[in-house]
Amino acid sequence: MSTQHGSITAKPISEVAGFHKNLIPANIPKTYAIKPIFEKLASDVNIRDGVIAFRDFLYLFCDRLTIDGYLYATPAKKPSSMADYPFLHNITNLLVDIGYHGILAESGDSLLITQLPLCTVSIDENGKRVQPKITAASQRECLRFLTLCGFVFTGNDFSTTMEVSYPTNPIMLTGLKALSIADMKLRIDRRYWNDNNLLRCDYRLLKAEDSDMRDVLNDFLHPLPIKIQELAIKLHERYTDIGLTCINTRLGLVSFAYAYIGKSKKTLSERDIYSKRIWEFSYSIKNGYCIFVRPKKTENYVDIIKNFHKSLQEKIARGYGCDRKRNERCQHGCQGIGIPLDDSILDLAKDIEDWLDNEMPNSLRKQG
Repeated sequence: MSTQHGSITAKPISEVAGFHKNLIPANIPKTYAIKPIFEKLASDVNIRDGVIAFRDFLYLFCDRLTIDGYLYATPAKKPSSMADYPFLHNITNLLVDIGYHGILAESGDSLLITQLPLCTVSIDENGKRVQPKITAASQRECLRFLTLCGFVFTGNDFSTTMEVSYPTNPIMLTGLKALSIADMKLRIDRRYWNDNNLLRCDYRLLKAEDSDMRDVLNDFLHPLPIKIQELAIKLHERYTDIGLTCINTRLGLVSFAYAYIGKSKKTLSERDIYSKRIWEFSYSIKNGYCIFVRPKKTENYVDIIKNFHKSLQEKIARGYGCDRKRNERCQHGCQGIGIPLDDSILDLAKDIEDWLDNEMPNSLRKQG
């Protein structure tokens, strides 16, 4: 039995750029309270304006990546995912390093760089010389691309003092610094080298109050047609109202997972809750926007399934599970039975609702 995931072919960088662009929040509120950790950085107004300016920069960044990315970005030799481009990881982490360690000028027009740990040689606790995480060649490549996107770098390189500016909209640097601090200090999930979280402009990390999950879901759905958005919101409200817990997770993909956790006294991690999911909305570079369902009770409602649309009956009949247990290359079949969030799902809406209803725990079905 195979234990390997098999070879992965990366998508063209233009498609990866489109994937990231869809994750940028389209509707960032103009007013919200900022966490106290940022009170010495700038005024709340400037931070909010800076975040919006950074969001606009990301649109430009993704557009430029779509047009010119092939000149800079090549896939990893052995990609771990279809979006695995070392250039993207380097440039994202470089931006975080610039934002986090850069000293914002009193005018807010520039960042003074006196240290960038990822870009300079260091000495470890044993006195051993450690090479930069981002090599000199990669640094130059990233600087050239960021210059195309409007950055101006004054100085020789990151081993000495350098000034960073963004003349088109200087307030963007305030947004970059705030979001970089949030990415380093305020994330619930562990920060990985290759997660490119900064490219998602997660302004909610800066908010003093928790965000409503429906608002987060609306951001997730915004690239989709209105009728599909409405269907998704309807399903979200139906199943959270009757008692499922919804979490927005980024465990290798972007997902809104719906799980029944009952009256567990144990504090469950995001990963724990995700493992208990019944269904989810998912967005990935491989599958695009989908609903995934993990049915466990189909034998209890066979007569109901017979009335479903034929295409849905066939999906349910095929089932789901670990591909490797079937002696096949892993394609994440354990995620569930996938249904694309495109126009075809509108004809299945009532069947999907009946399907999910019959997968609910008995205690919730009585309430519903």
